Amino acid sequence: MPYKFDLYLYEEIMLLALRDKEGTTELGSMYPYALGGALLAELLLSKAIGIDPADKKKLVNALSSKQPQDALLAECLQKIKTAKRRASMQTWVSRLANIKELKHRIATQLVRRGILRADEDKVLLIFTRKIYPEVDPTPEREVIERLQQAIFTNTTDVDPRTIILLSLAKSAGLLNYSFDKKKLKQQKERMEKLINGEVTGAATKEAIEAVQAAIMVAAIMPAIISTTTVTTSS
Repeated sequence: MPYKFDLYLYEEIMLLALRDKEGTTELGSMYPYALGGALLAELLLSKAIGIDPADKKKLVNALSSKQPQDALLAECLQKIKTAKRRASMQTWVSRLANIKELKHRIATQLVRRGILRADEDKVLLIFTRKIYPEVDPTPEREVIERLQQAIFTNTTDVDPRTIILLSLAKSAGLLNYSFDKKKLKQQKERMEKLINGEVTGAATKEAIEAVQAAIMVAAIMPAIISTTTVTTSS
Protein backbone atom coordinates (compact mmCIF):
# COMPACT_ATOMS: atom_id res chain seq x y z
CA MET A 1 0.00 0.00 0.00
CA PRO A 2 1.66 3.26 -1.13
CA TYR A 3 1.83 6.08 1.38
CA LYS A 4 0.21 9.38 0.43
CA PHE A 5 1.99 11.10 3.31
CA ASP A 6 5.70 10.68 3.89
CA LEU A 7 5.72 10.72 7.70
CA TYR A 8 8.38 9.35 10.00
CA LEU A 9 7.34 6.63 12.44
CA TYR A 10 7.74 9.00 15.39
CA GLU A 11 5.41 11.51 13.70
CA GLU A 12 2.81 8.79 13.21
CA ILE A 13 3.07 7.83 16.89
CA MET A 14 2.59 11.50 17.84
CA LEU A 15 -0.60 11.72 15.77
CA LEU A 16 -1.98 8.59 17.45
CA ALA A 17 -1.11 9.93 20.91
CA LEU A 18 -2.69 13.37 20.55
CA ARG A 19 -6.40 13.98 21.05
CA ASP A 20 -7.60 15.36 17.73
CA LYS A 21 -9.73 18.27 18.95
CA GLU A 22 -8.02 19.06 22.26
CA GLY A 23 -4.47 18.70 20.97
CA THR A 24 -3.35 17.12 24.26
CA THR A 25 -2.06 13.70 25.35
CA GLU A 26 -3.54 11.41 27.98
CA LEU A 27 -2.15 11.94 31.48
CA GLY A 28 0.18 9.08 32.34
CA SER A 29 0.38 7.89 28.74
CA MET A 30 3.36 5.74 27.80
CA TYR A 31 3.68 7.40 24.39
CA PRO A 32 7.16 8.95 25.04
CA TYR A 33 8.66 5.46 25.02
CA ALA A 34 6.86 4.66 21.78
CA LEU A 35 8.47 7.82 20.37
CA GLY A 36 11.87 6.64 21.58
CA GLY A 37 11.29 3.24 20.00
CA ALA A 38 10.19 4.87 16.75
CA LEU A 39 13.32 7.01 16.58
CA LEU A 40 15.52 3.98 17.17
CA ALA A 41 13.56 1.97 14.59
CA GLU A 42 14.01 4.67 11.93
CA LEU A 43 17.77 4.53 12.47
CA LEU A 44 17.70 0.73 12.26
CA LEU A 45 15.65 0.76 9.05
CA SER A 46 18.01 3.24 7.41
CA LYS A 47 20.98 1.13 8.53
CA ALA A 48 22.45 4.12 10.36
CA ILE A 49 22.73 1.81 13.37
CA GLY A 50 22.75 -1.94 13.82
CA ILE A 51 22.85 -4.75 16.36
CA ASP A 52 25.07 -7.81 16.12
CA PRO A 53 22.62 -10.78 16.14
CA ALA A 54 25.15 -12.77 18.18
CA ASP A 55 25.33 -10.07 20.85
CA LYS A 56 23.16 -11.21 23.78
CA LYS A 57 23.20 -7.70 25.27
CA LYS A 58 21.86 -6.24 21.99
CA LEU A 59 24.31 -3.34 22.11
CA VAL A 60 23.67 -0.64 19.50
CA ASN A 61 26.44 0.13 17.00
CA ALA A 62 26.65 3.25 14.84
CA LEU A 63 27.19 2.09 11.25
CA SER A 64 26.87 5.17 9.07
CA SER A 65 28.93 8.33 8.98
CA LYS A 66 26.26 10.01 6.86
CA GLN A 67 23.93 12.26 8.82
CA PRO A 68 20.17 11.74 8.33
CA GLN A 69 18.42 14.64 6.61
CA ASP A 70 15.90 14.79 9.44
CA ALA A 71 17.30 16.99 12.24
CA LEU A 72 15.85 14.92 15.09
CA LEU A 73 17.14 11.63 13.70
CA ALA A 74 20.53 13.25 13.09
CA GLU A 75 20.61 14.34 16.73
CA CYS A 76 19.73 10.83 17.91
CA LEU A 77 22.43 9.26 15.75
CA GLN A 78 24.96 11.77 17.05
CA LYS A 79 24.06 10.82 20.63
CA ILE A 80 24.72 7.17 19.82
CA LYS A 81 28.00 7.95 18.05
CA THR A 82 29.38 10.15 20.83
CA ALA A 83 28.25 8.06 23.82
CA LYS A 84 31.14 7.12 26.13
CA ARG A 85 30.25 3.47 25.80
CA ARG A 86 27.86 1.39 23.75
CA ALA A 87 24.43 0.77 25.28
CA SER A 88 21.59 -1.68 24.76
CA MET A 89 18.51 -1.04 22.66
CA GLN A 90 16.43 -0.76 25.82
CA THR A 91 18.75 1.90 27.21
CA TRP A 92 18.65 3.90 24.00
CA VAL A 93 14.86 3.77 23.75
CA SER A 94 14.70 5.27 27.25
CA ARG A 95 17.35 7.89 26.48
CA LEU A 96 15.69 8.99 23.26
CA ALA A 97 12.27 9.06 24.94
CA ASN A 98 13.67 11.57 27.41
CA ILE A 99 15.07 14.05 24.89
CA LYS A 100 14.17 17.52 26.14
CA GLU A 101 10.94 18.94 24.68
CA LEU A 102 10.56 15.85 22.45
CA LYS A 103 6.77 16.05 22.26
CA HIS A 104 6.80 19.74 21.33
CA ARG A 105 9.59 19.35 18.80
CA ILE A 106 7.71 16.61 16.97
CA ALA A 107 4.40 18.45 17.19
CA THR A 108 6.07 21.57 15.77
CA GLN A 109 7.24 19.54 12.77
CA LEU A 110 3.65 18.45 12.20
CA VAL A 111 2.54 22.06 12.51
CA ARG A 112 4.98 22.99 9.74
CA ARG A 113 3.50 20.21 7.62
CA GLY A 114 0.04 21.74 8.06
CA ILE A 115 -1.31 18.73 9.97
CA LEU A 116 -1.53 20.29 13.46
CA ARG A 117 -2.05 23.80 14.79
CA ALA A 118 0.03 25.26 17.62
CA ASP A 119 -2.09 26.88 20.33
CA GLU A 120 -2.24 27.45 24.09
CA ASP A 121 -4.83 26.98 26.81
CA LYS A 122 -5.08 27.34 30.57
CA VAL A 123 -4.96 24.56 33.17
CA LEU A 124 -7.01 25.40 36.28
CA LEU A 125 -7.15 28.95 34.88
CA ILE A 126 -3.55 29.43 36.03
CA PHE A 127 -0.99 27.42 34.07
CA THR A 128 -0.49 27.90 30.35
CA ARG A 129 0.27 24.83 28.26
CA LYS A 130 0.97 24.24 24.59
CA ILE A 131 -1.64 22.26 22.69
CA TYR A 132 -1.71 20.93 19.13
CA PRO A 133 -5.23 20.40 17.71
CA GLU A 134 -5.47 18.55 14.42
CA VAL A 135 -6.31 20.65 11.37
CA ASP A 136 -5.77 18.05 8.64
CA PRO A 137 -7.10 14.62 9.72
CA THR A 138 -6.14 12.88 6.48
CA PRO A 139 -2.61 11.73 7.46
CA GLU A 140 -3.82 10.20 10.73
CA ARG A 141 -6.71 8.52 8.93
CA GLU A 142 -4.21 6.87 6.60
CA VAL A 143 -2.17 5.66 9.59
CA ILE A 144 -5.29 4.21 11.21
CA GLU A 145 -6.38 2.57 7.94
CA ARG A 146 -2.99 0.85 7.65
CA LEU A 147 -3.26 -0.43 11.21
CA GLN A 148 -6.85 -1.54 10.67
CA GLN A 149 -5.88 -3.47 7.55
CA ALA A 150 -3.03 -5.18 9.41
CA ILE A 151 -5.01 -6.02 12.56
CA PHE A 152 -8.48 -6.86 11.32
CA THR A 153 -7.88 -8.65 8.01
CA ASN A 154 -6.00 -11.80 7.07
CA THR A 155 -3.64 -10.06 4.69
CA THR A 156 0.00 -11.09 4.65
CA ASP A 157 0.94 -7.94 2.75
CA VAL A 158 1.97 -5.93 5.80
CA ASP A 159 5.05 -3.77 5.34
CA PRO A 160 7.79 -3.56 7.99
CA ARG A 161 7.03 0.05 8.92
CA THR A 162 3.44 -0.84 9.74
CA ILE A 163 4.62 -3.78 11.86
CA ILE A 164 6.88 -1.44 13.84
CA LEU A 165 4.10 1.12 14.20
CA LEU A 166 1.73 -1.59 15.43
CA SER A 167 4.22 -2.93 17.96
CA LEU A 168 4.99 0.51 19.39
CA ALA A 169 1.37 1.67 19.48
CA LYS A 170 0.26 -1.60 21.10
CA SER A 171 2.95 -1.46 23.80
CA ALA A 172 2.11 2.14 24.67
CA GLY A 173 -1.65 1.53 24.75
CA LEU A 174 -2.27 3.88 21.83
CA LEU A 175 -4.38 1.42 19.83
CA ASN A 176 -7.17 1.87 22.39
CA TYR A 177 -7.54 5.48 21.27
CA SER A 178 -8.43 4.48 17.71
CA PHE A 179 -10.05 1.05 17.98
CA ASP A 180 -12.60 -0.74 20.16
CA LYS A 181 -10.89 -2.49 23.09
CA LYS A 182 -13.00 -5.64 22.83
CA LYS A 183 -12.31 -5.99 19.11
CA LEU A 184 -8.60 -5.49 19.72
CA LYS A 185 -8.65 -8.20 22.36
CA GLN A 186 -10.20 -10.59 19.83
CA GLN A 187 -7.26 -9.91 17.51
CA LYS A 188 -4.58 -10.47 20.14
CA GLU A 189 -3.20 -13.61 18.49
CA ARG A 190 -3.13 -11.93 15.08
CA MET A 191 -1.23 -8.94 16.46
CA GLU A 192 1.29 -11.15 18.25
CA LYS A 193 1.97 -13.08 15.05
CA LEU A 194 2.46 -9.84 13.14
CA ILE A 195 4.87 -8.44 15.72
CA ASN A 196 6.76 -11.74 15.93
CA GLY A 197 7.25 -11.75 12.16
CA GLU A 198 5.05 -14.81 11.57
CA VAL A 199 2.72 -12.96 9.19
CA THR A 200 4.46 -11.20 6.35
CA GLY A 201 4.58 -11.30 2.61
CA ALA A 202 8.03 -9.72 2.58
CA ALA A 203 10.33 -11.57 0.22
CA THR A 204 13.26 -9.25 -0.39
CA LYS A 205 16.34 -9.40 1.80
CA GLU A 206 15.92 -5.73 2.72
CA ALA A 207 12.28 -6.20 3.74
CA ILE A 208 13.11 -9.28 5.82
CA GLU A 209 15.90 -7.39 7.60
CA ALA A 210 13.47 -4.55 8.29
CA VAL A 211 10.95 -6.97 9.79
CA GLN A 212 13.71 -8.36 12.00
CA ALA A 213 14.47 -4.81 13.17
CA ALA A 214 10.78 -4.38 13.94
CA ILE A 215 10.79 -7.57 15.98
CA MET A 216 13.80 -6.42 18.01
CA VAL A 217 12.15 -3.10 18.85
CA ALA A 218 8.84 -4.81 19.62
CA ALA A 219 10.51 -7.31 21.94
CA ILE A 220 11.97 -4.67 24.26
CA MET A 221 8.99 -2.28 24.42
CA PRO A 222 6.77 -4.21 26.88
CA ALA A 223 9.68 -4.55 29.32
CA ILE A 224 10.35 -0.81 29.19
CA ILE A 225 6.68 0.12 29.57
CA SER A 226 6.04 -2.28 32.45
CA THR A 227 9.04 -1.16 34.49
CA THR A 228 8.72 2.59 33.98
CA THR A 229 6.28 5.04 35.51
CA VAL A 230 5.91 8.10 33.34
CA THR A 231 4.05 11.28 34.13
CA THR A 232 3.53 13.37 31.03
CA SER A 233 1.94 16.80 30.72
CA SER A 234 -1.30 16.77 28.82
